[in-house]
Amino acid sequence: MPFTLRGGDVCQPTPPTPIPNPYWVAFSASAAKLINLKLGALGLPKDPDWLELLAGNQLNAGGLTFSSPISTAYSGHQFGSWAGQLGDGRAILLGDMNELELQLKGAGKTHYSRMGDGRAVLRSSIREFLCSEAMHALGIPTSRALSVVGSKQRVIRETVETAAVCSRIAPSFIRVGHFEHFASLQNTVRLKELADLLINKFYPECLNTKDPYLSLFKEISARNAKLVAQWQSVGFCHGVLNSDNISALGLTIDYGPFGFLDHFEIDHICNHSDHGGRYAYHRQPQIMHWNMACLASAMLPLLELERSPEESQALLRSALEEFPVIYAKEWQKIFRSKLGLQLAQDGDIELIEHLLQAMNDSKVDFTTFFRNLSNVRKDSKLTDIAQRDEFIDRDSIDQWFIDYIQRLQTEALSDEARKRIMNQVNPKYILRNHLAQTAIEEAQQDDFSEIERLQLILSKPFDEQVAFEAYAKPPPIDMQRIEVSCSS
Repeated sequence: MPFTLRGGDVCQPTPPTPIPNPYWVAFSASAAKLINLKLGALGLPKDPDWLELLAGNQLNAGGLTFSSPISTAYSGHQFGSWAGQLGDGRAILLGDMNELELQLKGAGKTHYSRMGDGRAVLRSSIREFLCSEAMHALGIPTSRALSVVGSKQRVIRETVETAAVCSRIAPSFIRVGHFEHFASLQNTVRLKELADLLINKFYPECLNTKDPYLSLFKEISARNAKLVAQWQSVGFCHGVLNSDNISALGLTIDYGPFGFLDHFEIDHICNHSDHGGRYAYHRQPQIMHWNMACLASAMLPLLELERSPEESQALLRSALEEFPVIYAKEWQKIFRSKLGLQLAQDGDIELIEHLLQAMNDSKVDFTTFFRNLSNVRKDSKLTDIAQRDEFIDRDSIDQWFIDYIQRLQTEALSDEARKRIMNQVNPKYILRNHLAQTAIEEAQQDDFSEIERLQLILSKPFDEQVAFEAYAKPPPIDMQRIEVSCSS
């Protein structure tokens, strides 16, 4: 569905700006299926015009013409402060295919680029492409990446880099910032149109409730509460959880300075521009809750259409209080499953928290620890558990393993059945920063084979994939502190 709210206060016509001599860097056949794009033998679009279209060089391919590309206005809070009007500074919405929006990121200046050039660089485009598809394979709601098209056109960031265009797909790219935009303009008519659009297309269950707009807020909040619980469970750090980067559909969008945890640090900061640690790993749930408060404030005029301001505020405050309850329930459910626990019992939360504190104190690799935990059996002796060697405080972790084994003994599942289930919850392969960096450096030398290899590996994150065992290992010491900036 294209963004159907038109007008200067919502969006502007935005033709892409061509890039010279485009070439394929990466392509997702899996994402292409979502829009019924016909592919050739090499796994690329059958019609060569798609290269030019996805580069932003033309608006027709495969018998389709995207005659009305646009960029949209939104506003928002950035790093906790009101930033006013923002908008699609380097994203251009071509239109829809199979009820999905097709967007180009990095295809040139838009009405909302401000001082920017509207371009994306090869580095950031590869990272977004790989992570979007990796998150999908992990079962985490996300926008999808269709392709990366490169060009030797120079782009200035911290250094001179080359341009790229990443095409991405989602049911909608509507975000909290769109609500904030209309609320800041005191344009209740547009605000209502936006809410009605979302309800009719994506939240039809809200239509038959007593208060559709209150129900819409609750549903958006619940989706994002569950989303951030999923992020925490795989050690994903978004990096810039500004309100304008939060999806109204509960999707992971706007991959910038993201990162997956290697060694576990509860307060890990993946964005070196985040000097105060506002978006550190352990603060993501709190910040998502804060963003839902921004949404509640923006939606307040909709509730006031039917009741007093005081009653409307009370209803939204009450609805907002549901967020931490939903998040905690989801987080506990997921982490129980990561430990192979089927039943909820008293003491489980303490067991989980004790483990995470011990992992933090010893900087234990997050992904490999949980993956290997499935090897612990109900009759294991401490001397059988090699993971003890990863911890500095041996007495503390020994006590944890004793408690864990005793807890496993209360479960009905066999060790073998539990191992199978745990290995479908705890991934073996994630997009570690050093893996992405290697693929980027090779792509900058026009070798895209590592991107393809990572695509293949990350499309099956829970499988053993013996041939790619090295890709499951933590990074070497010299690549443990790769910094990622907002320009990424």
